[in-house]
Amino acid sequence: MESTNHKAISEFLLRGLTEHPALQPLIFSLFMSMYLVNILGNLLIILAVSIDSHLHTPMYVFLCSLSFNDISFSTSIIPKKLVNNQVQDQSITYSGCLTQSDLVIMFGYLENFLLAVMAYDRYAAICHPLRYMVIMNLCLCVLLVMFSMSISIVFGLLHSVVVLHLSFCRALEIPHFFCELTQFIKLTCSDTLFLNILVYISSCMFDGVSISGIIFFYVHIVSSVLRILSSGGKHKAFSTCGSHLLVVSLFYGTGFGMYISSSVSDSPRKSEVASVMYTVVPQMLNPFIYSLRNRDMKDALRKFLGRIAFLV
Repeated sequence: MESTNHKAISEFLLRGLTEHPALQPLIFSLFMSMYLVNILGNLLIILAVSIDSHLHTPMYVFLCSLSFNDISFSTSIIPKKLVNNQVQDQSITYSGCLTQSDLVIMFGYLENFLLAVMAYDRYAAICHPLRYMVIMNLCLCVLLVMFSMSISIVFGLLHSVVVLHLSFCRALEIPHFFCELTQFIKLTCSDTLFLNILVYISSCMFDGVSISGIIFFYVHIVSSVLRILSSGGKHKAFSTCGSHLLVVSLFYGTGFGMYISSSVSDSPRKSEVASVMYTVVPQMLNPFIYSLRNRDMKDALRKFLGRIAFLV
């Protein structure tokens, strides 16, 4: 098969979901609705926490960081899909595809780290309540968020640098609605051994370490809660972790479903649907999970919306 260097590539074609003209309005409406719900929900979380001094605690600092990451994650994917749908042109430039792939990797890794950091925060709150504010001081919170962002950016850029040195085949069609790295790699005619090793190592680092950390912290949390004598105390302790556990289950559950779907099924359509569930749905539902299950967050949102209504 004839190949070409990346400098000769002008664009890729995103052949994801469906090209049936009659379904394009439905797909546009679906993605637009999910994107608007994502943006509005996460922005409300960020603004409510920012204006309510009672929520200026480590837990809500991490929640704001997660909301910002969720907005960024979806923004790196959905707007391009909406534009392509409207102009009926599924092309994306080489630099645009590389940038999108880099951003998806970066925000995906950052999501992993933030969920692990939030598990550590709940571990400190429940297992060491008297020393919680000493352990989770503002300096440590900022350092944890900055470290998570830095290492995610470094690994995202590292993937891009490696991909830049690949040559690609002429058939530059990606059977997906965004530039996913695994689909990107399948188009290359170059040796991908180093890139595959890099993907494997980074996946082990981010997914493996994050999941292991979350499991470790929650084992200690459950052990501490079970030692609480009163049922009210147990319920209160578990309720502080309920929202985070739901978000973790949703993120890793959909991610695992996408991996299984791509591994056991040869159907591109099933893989694309699984990718939607992983890259769009968790980010859209996270604000509802935290706001509906958290009394302080509901009070803050009620105050914030009340102020907006008063100004209007």
